[in-house]
Amino acid sequence: MTDAAETLTIVLAQMTQVVGDLAANADAMRAVRARHPQADLILYPEFQLIGYPPEDLVLKPAIAERAEALLAELAADTADGGPAMLVGSVERDGADLYNIVALLDGGHVVATRRKHELPNYGTFDEKRIFVPGPLPDVVDWRGIRLGLPICEDGWLPNVSRHLADLGAELLISVNGSPYEIDKDERRLTQVFASRVAETGLPVIFLNRVGGQDELVFDGCSFVLNLDGSTAHRLIDWEAEERVTRWAKGANGWTCEAGAIAEWEAHPADIYSAMIMSLRDYVERNRFPGVVLGLSGGIDSAICAAIAADALGPDRVWCVMMPSRFTSQASLDDAAGCAELIGCKLDTISIVPAVEAFDTMLAGSFADVEVDITEENVQSRIRGVTLMALSNKFGPMLLTTGNKSEMSVGYATIYGDMAGGYNPLKDAYKMTVFAVAKWRNDNVPRLSRNPVAPVMPETIITKPPSAELRPDQKDEDSLPPYADLDRMLHMLVEEDASVDDVVARHGFDRDAVVRIERLLMLAEYKRRQAPPGVKLSTRNFGRDRRYPITHGFRTG
Repeated sequence: MTDAAETLTIVLAQMTQVVGDLAANADAMRAVRARHPQADLILYPEFQLIGYPPEDLVLKPAIAERAEALLAELAADTADGGPAMLVGSVERDGADLYNIVALLDGGHVVATRRKHELPNYGTFDEKRIFVPGPLPDVVDWRGIRLGLPICEDGWLPNVSRHLADLGAELLISVNGSPYEIDKDERRLTQVFASRVAETGLPVIFLNRVGGQDELVFDGCSFVLNLDGSTAHRLIDWEAEERVTRWAKGANGWTCEAGAIAEWEAHPADIYSAMIMSLRDYVERNRFPGVVLGLSGGIDSAICAAIAADALGPDRVWCVMMPSRFTSQASLDDAAGCAELIGCKLDTISIVPAVEAFDTMLAGSFADVEVDITEENVQSRIRGVTLMALSNKFGPMLLTTGNKSEMSVGYATIYGDMAGGYNPLKDAYKMTVFAVAKWRNDNVPRLSRNPVAPVMPETIITKPPSAELRPDQKDEDSLPPYADLDRMLHMLVEEDASVDDVVARHGFDRDAVVRIERLLMLAEYKRRQAPPGVKLSTRNFGRDRRYPITHGFRTG
């Protein structure tokens, strides 16, 4: 920089990570640095060297050993006089592990700071793995006093106030903050705007992008000046390297104004989360593509569209598996959907297999009424068929059940629940309708299949049905989805009681009691469900961890 005391160029590297591939992550950081030789400092997201969240993988001693060696190599790279680097990593001290950031400059690790506030809620369980560091000191670097709150350190006020009291001039918060609906604006206008107001200091918020199993990271990094104004907003859902220029005045450091990205509104952001999570899951696990059952219903139709947007239509294989209960309308809708998307569609009738099972079970089922068992056999035959195609040809089986169905157990274990990933796992049925309507009218920014519409309108407008018996409709056994989702949102997202739900919405109490009972009984199914992208504050699995066996009810 021209004058270390007066000007500063900082690059925000909003980028992806591969958990556990330390060498690839290090090389990606080197590539960013090579593109910005005139910068003073390059910032990378939390745990960029290891990948976040590493979960129990980081307990392997070899991870910390390899991270230490690579960090030393990255530090040696800075001996060329080019930009310093702020790198997130892990540090082992005896038996203790720490989540750290390391400042690399002049060929050395000039400072490390350990994360103080360890989140232990929702998807986070860092206290299980890491030891909290002490309240951090400021870092004196090139005549500037930097405060380096790591992720949760910046979400709570204590660390930032402490750093301000120690004379910090600029707060740099590197994050691994996963997507949730409305979280982008909350980070900016509530959490970090509060840190600026409390400390009187400018703040850099840097987040990663990319999918990691059930989490997806949306980026949405930003810079806030000391007066609370937004100097920069980085794009959502995409990698970006933003050059920011700073000058020191009478009141402290100010960032020169830059581009203010417009972040996606609903439901476009939900759709982007589904695309990115599926794409990274399939590609990082080295599947050639996906296969799924295309029933002519809205759930499988939108999953096919998401898959084609994520991977390209040539990597999506749809299979229609009609039974004697499948309507011509469903056959036509499935064919129309595949044609609009441009993906492969095969038809494999399950009638011969159903007849074979009827024959096999005739003795055991003699003199017993036909019931849901025969419906589930059909679903399981479809699951076996799709798994056979997956095993034979290699594509991952995509499952298509939505959160409303999974909440109340309206899904067949080892049947339509079979699969490797589910884009709709955390999407209620009404969200599915909203996303489908939006996608029919819009082409997502992240899409590898820029076509619209992607499904016949009849798929969206017809009453949902599993078509496992004559004239079957979902609402024969469930409340209308608009009502069901309002019940479930309170029971799941808010942990509300039956009486709370009745008081707010005026539903029949017996109906809410029944839905709560179904919700509790279906926990064993959800434990065996495939992973799927987190969208809400309480997704099944990482956020909401209920016992399978318990006797508590609120109604």
